Amino acid sequence: MRVAIVNYGMGNLASVCRALEYLGAATTIADHPAALSQCDRIVLPGVGAFGEGMARLQAGGFVEAICRLVKEDTRPLLGICLGMQMLAENGDEGGDTSGIGLIPGRVSRLDKLGCSLRVPHVGWNDIQFDATDPLFAQIPQKSDFYFVHGFAFNPESTGSVTARTDYGVPVVAAVRQGHVFGTQFHPEKSSKVGRRLLQNFLDYRPC
Repeated sequence: MRVAIVNYGMGNLASVCRALEYLGAATTIADHPAALSQCDRIVLPGVGAFGEGMARLQAGGFVEAICRLVKEDTRPLLGICLGMQMLAENGDEGGDTSGIGLIPGRVSRLDKLGCSLRVPHVGWNDIQFDATDPLFAQIPQKSDFYFVHGFAFNPESTGSVTARTDYGVPVVAAVRQGHVFGTQFHPEKSSKVGRRLLQNFLDYRPC
């Protein structure tokens, strides 16, 4: 299994790479969009601000390549943390910014969504998920995953939400639309259940 990890200068590449290689995947750090087409899976990691992340993806030519591979070649994609947020149509961080647009919705600051707890949200939280979603196969309900974020994805359709966590308000923890997946938490930093989730992504086969 060949996995391309998108390098746009803001991702936690090393930890994602180590986690996938531990599971037996052959990883490629994709410094150029052309590298994406040579792999079976795409992982879009991310740490930082929505506006800057999108500017870097656009400047590197990654947005067009990702959309083409996902839409035309049904290439499975996993967005992690900021990588998940940038799957949205728009984000507020750094000013109103267009996202990749693979999953309709907007990314907004947690307190704007009603959260009265400390922002950013940093630490382990349990999640409730859709047990039919292939990303969560063989993972117990209310498993703990590691979160680091101050903004959250609010999808246009609740049908795109596959997991939530409670951080003063219900917060979207995972999304899916077809073969496009996203997790707000960091599976590569979430111990055994995180490795199981990454294995499920490797095992997933589009219909």
